[in-house]
Amino acid sequence: MQPLFSRLLRRSSLLRHHLLNPNPNPNPNLSHLHLLRSISSSSVPDSDIRKYSGYFVLLLGCGAATYYSFPFPADAKHKKAQVFKYAPLPDDLHSVSNWSGTHEVATRVFLQPESIPDLEKVVKEANEKKQRIRPVGSGLSPNGIGLSRLGMVNLALMDKVLEVNTEAKTVRVQAGIRVSQLVDALKDHGLTLQNFASIREQQIGGIVQVGAHGTGAKLPPIDEQVISMKIVTPAKGTIEVSKEKNPELFYLARCGLGALGVVAEVTLQCVERHELVEHTFVSNADEIKKNHKKWLCENKHIKYLWIPYTDTVVVVKCNPFSKWKSPKVTTKYTKDEAIQHVRNLYQESLAKYRVQPAADEPNINELSFTELRDKLIALDPLNKDHVMKVNKAEAEYWKKSEGYRVGWSDEILGFDCGGQQWVSETCFPTGSLAKPNMKDLEYIEELMKLIEKENVPAPAPIEQRWTARSKSPMSIASSPHEDDIFSWVGIIMYLPTMDMRQRKDITEEFFHYRHLTQSSLWDHYCAFEHWAKIEVPKDKEELAELQDRLRKRFPVDAFNKARKELDPNRILSNAKLDKLFPLLESPQ
Repeated sequence: MQPLFSRLLRRSSLLRHHLLNPNPNPNPNLSHLHLLRSISSSSVPDSDIRKYSGYFVLLLGCGAATYYSFPFPADAKHKKAQVFKYAPLPDDLHSVSNWSGTHEVATRVFLQPESIPDLEKVVKEANEKKQRIRPVGSGLSPNGIGLSRLGMVNLALMDKVLEVNTEAKTVRVQAGIRVSQLVDALKDHGLTLQNFASIREQQIGGIVQVGAHGTGAKLPPIDEQVISMKIVTPAKGTIEVSKEKNPELFYLARCGLGALGVVAEVTLQCVERHELVEHTFVSNADEIKKNHKKWLCENKHIKYLWIPYTDTVVVVKCNPFSKWKSPKVTTKYTKDEAIQHVRNLYQESLAKYRVQPAADEPNINELSFTELRDKLIALDPLNKDHVMKVNKAEAEYWKKSEGYRVGWSDEILGFDCGGQQWVSETCFPTGSLAKPNMKDLEYIEELMKLIEKENVPAPAPIEQRWTARSKSPMSIASSPHEDDIFSWVGIIMYLPTMDMRQRKDITEEFFHYRHLTQSSLWDHYCAFEHWAKIEVPKDKEELAELQDRLRKRFPVDAFNKARKELDPNRILSNAKLDKLFPLLESPQ
């Protein structure tokens, strides 16, 4: 006869095996009963049976207590499913996301050098280890073009103004300085930048590398302000490039997407600091057609804000201030009166959707227009009728905001874009300044018809701007013809909520919206997406089509050749660039 301990161990193992590998018997109670009978039928004493049965009951009780002690949160049904994480994130794991929260990565390699020697050391060591360190700026790019889970290098600690030449009107800066910092530093020297994008928080290295832009048919994208650069490359160390030193690489690297080297220093051409008069007024498509050519030529800066499902177009003109011809700065309505219609709609919508404001929510009278718009859209972001009401309220707001404003150029040219959002911005040629071909207005007309036909819940505004050409071959607005002009059109969908289910639904609707514009407009108008806003398709056929389009528009072979020479191990690349510009052979 087997010893008692051996028999109990065998029975205990049988019980454990049953719990971990349950019998598919449709009546589990029979299986438990059979097991207990089997144990009882042995010669094990009753006291031992009670003892181990108690262990079994204790095990079940602990499981139940754990389940009911840690219930799902009340809003769990609204959460997006997450991959199970076996442990908390370690302290050395850096989570980096873009401004809109649409792209996020976690990495253990996030380097922030403080000088060029530090940066050279970082790049050299990474190249030797074949460790990727993708250059990332301030994370404003909607598509997260600077992100890489394998590693990143950020120059936020290299943010100094190195030299200002007031006679030549140039400034040399470290690439990590933000636009707002640089503009403030230039004030004392009576200088400023020629043009600005809507937001001032970009690092200079980032805003240049993606070919960012402001507006003005006579003003080029911001990469054209660069007159020399120092870039730290994995294979050839630090290189200084300019129109005189290695001009071919200079023009290529000036809008190099961070793939040819880490931009360490930039010398920019500035202009004298100047005031602008901003004139904002409401127009319509017919009036714009009559005046468009004249307005493009006459105004230093101009943009249109198209409001879907309305006949309203907001026109914003900006021109140098003349003390002898100062405008009469008069408006019919105060700011409070202009926004009141939007406040009323918000209150009505809260009642309609039976939503109670949170206890800590700010007073409605303290919210800006864009904050109110976010809250309005959040109530029903994919309901076309609701979005139409919000758009009409926005049109009313702009009608009551017509007037003039005078200020320094860096203050006037900014634009409150609103909260987190998905953006797709395309750029396409629209003739020359002497002979605009009106394709820019045709594009918008077709876009508006498409939105209405497909019932897209498209919020406002659809922003339209213009630039002169760029001589950087990788710029979206590149052209060999000096007089060419380009139109930039951005479509958006706001992400006004942190509800993961709602954000997912908005994202899907946005990509449907974007696909409609792509299939109907892009090829016909030779339109290409902004480098900071282009999204890489997941479908292999769509990706192949995109790669083919890019190859026809840009010098991809020359770009890839420079990548191989300067970064043979592709340590400065990421998955996005590898897919957009695939190399024929894999890195060594």
